[in-house]
Amino acid sequence: MAHLLGAEGLHLEYPTCVVFDQVTLGVNEGARVGIVGRNGDGKSSLLGMLAGRLTPSAGRVTRRSGVRVGVLDQGDTLDDEASVGEAVVGDVAEHVWAGDASVRDVIAGLLGDLGFATRVGTLSGGQRRRVALAALLAGQWDVLALDEPTNHLDVEAIAWLAGHLKARWTRNSGALLVVTHDRWFLDEVATTTWEVHDRTVEPFDGGYAAYDLARVERDRQAAASEARRQNLLRKELAWLRRGAPARTSKPKFRIEAANRLIADVPAPRDRVELVRLATARLGKDVVDLEGAGVAYDGQAVLHDVTWRVAPGERTAVLGPNGAGKSTLLGLVARTVAPTSGKVKRGVTVQVGVLDQRLGELEDMTDDLVRDVLARTRTSFAVGGKDLTPSQLLERLGFASEHLSARVGELSGGQQRRLQVLLVLLSGPNVLILDEPTNDVDTDMLTALEDLLDSWPGTLLVVSHDRYLVERATDTQYAIIDGTLRHLPGGVEEYLRLRSPESSAPPAPALPSGSSPPPSDPSSSAHLRTIRKQLAATERQLDRAAAQIADIHTRMAAHDPSDYQGLTTLTEELRAAESATETLETRWLDLSDQL
Repeated sequence: MAHLLGAEGLHLEYPTCVVFDQVTLGVNEGARVGIVGRNGDGKSSLLGMLAGRLTPSAGRVTRRSGVRVGVLDQGDTLDDEASVGEAVVGDVAEHVWAGDASVRDVIAGLLGDLGFATRVGTLSGGQRRRVALAALLAGQWDVLALDEPTNHLDVEAIAWLAGHLKARWTRNSGALLVVTHDRWFLDEVATTTWEVHDRTVEPFDGGYAAYDLARVERDRQAAASEARRQNLLRKELAWLRRGAPARTSKPKFRIEAANRLIADVPAPRDRVELVRLATARLGKDVVDLEGAGVAYDGQAVLHDVTWRVAPGERTAVLGPNGAGKSTLLGLVARTVAPTSGKVKRGVTVQVGVLDQRLGELEDMTDDLVRDVLARTRTSFAVGGKDLTPSQLLERLGFASEHLSARVGELSGGQQRRLQVLLVLLSGPNVLILDEPTNDVDTDMLTALEDLLDSWPGTLLVVSHDRYLVERATDTQYAIIDGTLRHLPGGVEEYLRLRSPESSAPPAPALPSGSSPPPSDPSSSAHLRTIRKQLAATERQLDRAAAQIADIHTRMAAHDPSDYQGLTTLTEELRAAESATETLETRWLDLSDQL
């Protein structure tokens, strides 16, 4: 595959730290790279250097002649006075851009609810992000470099973006580099993962799930002393296998390796025990909404909402931006009063809210972190063990040296960790998380989910992070047209309900004697064929794996002095491994088609 761009001996240094030292890597045609790492380790800096936005202190970035690189950074550079149409297609005539199917697809996918004449300055943060994305994706690029593209996007927009990026280029053409904390999105679009850590970049094959597995295996083989971190990763991996159905569409040989690794790992949480503990802390009554509604300036946001929040319930609330999710949580937290209906709350309910702002830290900016912790509870029970606030903060990925820093000197991610800790230490029995993934890296999210697994209370989550929703909650609801609707099918059901097809009128009946239109490649017959081929390939992989195991057994039992016999067995092994690799490629091709 042809080389598009790369780095040779990259060194990046600032007055206070060295970010990268002697990093060499390349991006070829067909690369789909997800970039992960802790906040502050240099993910955005790496993307900026590769895209030509940031000059390294030493080393060089190579780029094939004529390669076009499109960049989406975290900043908002849109002109407030421009219209949506001007921001996306500039002064290109309508008949020109409307004649381009790819541009029409981007506009329909991201801007269907926005008028082209709408002034950018009147848009919300999520709408502005969609406009910026549409402006980038409407162009023709050989390489797309995206820095946190899912920020401020709702579940529907994230799902559309993943589908667009997977179909944007043909196989083995174009390249994608994406920095994101959205683990579902990583699993959807990335075939390679780069972990940025300790001044270097370490590559892994596959998306987030495969990267997680590789990290566990790396730690196990190296006999790492980080036993707690390893167990945490194995626990999350267990959920990846047992949880969302999408995670199971992996090659069977990888599934079997994962199964062996997690054979002794229990389920992420004991639901029965957690409900029992939550009931003991809360009683049977938590919060009941009966026909509740909220209106602002005569405009109804919510109406006729009936919802009984039970002790130990773990629920996510989905919906597009502006649907009223935060308003619903406000009814539960008593920060919003209903304009109709009733809200009843149990006498023992203590609500803790982790919102999108860091307002509670504003009065602590000059305080040392250790002094802030000294004013809180002396211990916190996690999984049957009592942890001090410092131990809990360390479990959330907070380095011990930062305990001597002032709150105002912490990075956004570090402040978010401290905010999470303070909310937990306040002792709530109902915890509300409103977009908790802002400014949080994947390791922090994993640690937070692990804490929530053993937290005995009622959990209510609003998030566009699909991975978090599926990982941390057991039940999902959606706000659709101002009312609350249960989603037995989870996020997939929500996306079906929100898709244009679900609200389309039924197709007209065919005239008498006419025949139905010809089937397309996505017809059920075509899908059945692919599934049969996929099943046959999996059976062949099983036989190939058994053959390789048999060869290994024969080699182990063979006379070590018989060099000719061992050479024959080695050649047989190489042929079997080559055949297996071909079958694996075939499996992946069929999976892509399916």
